Amino acid sequence: MEQLRNIAIIAHVDHGKTTLVDRMLHAGQLFGEHETPGELIMDNNDLERERGITILSKNVSVRYKDHKINIIDTPGHADFGGEVERVLNMADGVLLLVDAFEGPMPQTRFVLQKAIELGLKPIVVVNKVDKENCTPEETVDAVFDLMFGLEATEDQLDFPVVFGSAKQGWMGADWKQPTDNISYLMDAILEHIPAPKIEEGPTQMLVTSLDFSSYLGRIAIGRITSGGLKAGASVALVKRDGSIARSRIRELYRFEGFGRDKAELLEAGEIAAVVGLEDFEIGDTIADPEQPVATRSIKIDEPTMSMRFTINDSPFFGKEGKFVTSRHVKERLDKELERNLALRVEDTDSADAWQVFGRGVLHLSVLIETMRREGYELQIGQPQVIIKEIDGKKHEPVEELTIDLPESISGTAIDAVTRRKGELIEMTLKGDRTLCRFHIPSRGIIGLRNYLMTATAGEAVMAHRFIEFQPFKGDIPGRQNGSLIVLENGKSIPFSLHNLQDRGRFFIGAGEDVYEGQVIGENNRPDDLVVNVTKTKKLTNMRSAGADDKMRIAPPVRFSLEEALEYIQSDELVEVTPNTIRLRKIYLKENERKRKPKG
Repeated sequence: MEQLRNIAIIAHVDHGKTTLVDRMLHAGQLFGEHETPGELIMDNNDLERERGITILSKNVSVRYKDHKINIIDTPGHADFGGEVERVLNMADGVLLLVDAFEGPMPQTRFVLQKAIELGLKPIVVVNKVDKENCTPEETVDAVFDLMFGLEATEDQLDFPVVFGSAKQGWMGADWKQPTDNISYLMDAILEHIPAPKIEEGPTQMLVTSLDFSSYLGRIAIGRITSGGLKAGASVALVKRDGSIARSRIRELYRFEGFGRDKAELLEAGEIAAVVGLEDFEIGDTIADPEQPVATRSIKIDEPTMSMRFTINDSPFFGKEGKFVTSRHVKERLDKELERNLALRVEDTDSADAWQVFGRGVLHLSVLIETMRREGYELQIGQPQVIIKEIDGKKHEPVEELTIDLPESISGTAIDAVTRRKGELIEMTLKGDRTLCRFHIPSRGIIGLRNYLMTATAGEAVMAHRFIEFQPFKGDIPGRQNGSLIVLENGKSIPFSLHNLQDRGRFFIGAGEDVYEGQVIGENNRPDDLVVNVTKTKKLTNMRSAGADDKMRIAPPVRFSLEEALEYIQSDELVEVTPNTIRLRKIYLKENERKRKPKG
């Protein structure tokens, strides 16, 4: 085990984590002679590539100087807290990757806090030192201050620092003197990251991750903390509720490079993939059948937000999706519960609707986006923040929000956040930009990104993380403008859109199929307005010179899934199908809407 190192990599979005891992795989000569390193080997899921974020952690391993280094990727976003917690359980140390210009960011802080609580020692890697105006020394000071604020121990605060540029392929002790490879970092890993601690006692392995193969079935992944595992051996499965089931290991695998190699025997310290176990879940312990003892289980952050999922019952139901019935949707949600620990699903009074609880809009929207790509159709209601009763008083989740934006428009952001019951904690000037830190109820964040993007012409960069439940802060003003609603089924006609432009902004273009009750735009006024966009121009036999040339239609506003979820009101739904995102009223007929009070 002296030759083994298990490290997790912590980094904020776009600080160069994926490029660095590629370089490390190079250092271990994992690529063949003529093979070029593929960009984004780690973030290999379509959604991760598009958003530039890590959602699911992955494992690869590198051989370097007679040592084996298991590299574990961590999600950077607080919404994936359940994933982070499990991943860090497999590591003995962490690489904290920080951009030399931006310094440590809020999402880095979230994962770093978890690592410090688990007693892991970091190596700080200051990346992108080739950037103009970067401040590597100040970045190291900022990391020290951050770790001190997170109550790191003296040993953790005495961290080694490596400077370099993953993009240019070098790491060294001095940022002013580039080297020609990253061996300085690899040597630092061997020197400073401890070999796995082997605990005395019977066999124990905590299942921290799940994989599925149509050939092998469900695969349990985790780190063996004590004892060892043998292919073909009987084991006990200690469940999270304390019950014990008997099972047998059919096959054992260890991680090698990007893949897995079959193994007959794996000892404590190794990260193993176990095939053949029946009916296991993340958080279960694989233990000795004679002395079944559970390891310390995983503490999962509780959900802060919920959304109502229903089957798609719009007039366009079933046109694009393969899976549209309540049975399909329920089975898919149950499957997600197996590996997505921070998720909860509760049945509602309707057989076609479920209340889904998660860590935030991003956490739930990633699930919805994944389902949509798999061919599901569903409808989602307005995100609701979870309110808890503590000592007889209402409490709600409060988050730390950081907004990075040009100094000239910082007043706009501060005004918007304080109106939503946010409280300014500190303001820092960085060149011509301002970094503002607030404490704000989670309710206040819903829809804030949309507003700020419009108000700051796309200049604001926003990040937030959950802190704690605090006493209820009172009412927060919602969206002021009403909706433009379709009068009847048909196709949108350019002539109608042109004539209605002064009523508000549209979310659809010309020639799109629409149905009665669909929300196709935002009214300039506070009330909802029913409009007829399917009306064609009446033709006469009188000629008018050039009357049709003047038609100019403004381009429609197109929402991403998160933006749509944050935009809707309590009497509206987002309809999600494989190719389309539509907004609609819960009640499609106007006379039904009049009978039902809003809210």
